[in-house]
Amino acid sequence: MSAATAPEDIPAANVVLRQSAQEIADELIRQIRRGEISQDDALPTERDLCAHFDASRPTIREALALVQHKGYIEAGGGRRPRARRPALADVLRNAGGTIRDILGDVESNAHLEQMRGFIEVGAVREAAIRAGTVDISRIGAALDNNRQAIGTAAFAQTDIMFHRAIVAVAANPVILTLHDMFVSELLAARPAERDPATRDRIVYDEHRAIFDALIRRDGHAAIDEMDRHLARSFRDRLARPGP
Repeated sequence: MSAATAPEDIPAANVVLRQSAQEIADELIRQIRRGEISQDDALPTERDLCAHFDASRPTIREALALVQHKGYIEAGGGRRPRARRPALADVLRNAGGTIRDILGDVESNAHLEQMRGFIEVGAVREAAIRAGTVDISRIGAALDNNRQAIGTAAFAQTDIMFHRAIVAVAANPVILTLHDMFVSELLAARPAERDPATRDRIVYDEHRAIFDALIRRDGHAAIDEMDRHLARSFRDRLARPGP
């Protein structure tokens, strides 16, 4: 082969480089954002995507997995992936695993407790102001379940549901998602107690005081009771580290 036709002399502009899975995923996401692929529309078949992007089937499958991870397609059920626009709550939920992985030390858990305080104190203030009859009934039912579970393995879950019922009054899916991702884990991971019934009774009595303040629509009292409850709970966890 002469120097004139050597591969190294071929102009770079004439070389076609195959796109990576990430580049293909980014392009599909752009098309969904711009409406070129409408929400709920099925994406082209893998064969068509291979031809369009000049890519192998494994590369297309990897790209689709990346798009799904970012919440821009729904897949499964034997159907072709369908386009969607992710809600903020979905993004937070997808990021939850990564965030939890870095919250392993004492300082990080203290930051998580601080975030819990912002969520729950703000939520109880909102509940004192705007909770309707149905909201109060739901919180009261959660409190009653909490009382019935004292001294049993079910207490932790009823504890979670009491707090969740208060947070739900705000009708904010982002706040509720944060609660479900992190606050629920803090409560569920509570260290074992030598005398769980005594501890559970303390927790229930604090819940009862919070609920009574909500019934009176006394926002200041509800905030004070929630603050005391969260502070006591955090001190107890520091005093009894898990195994």
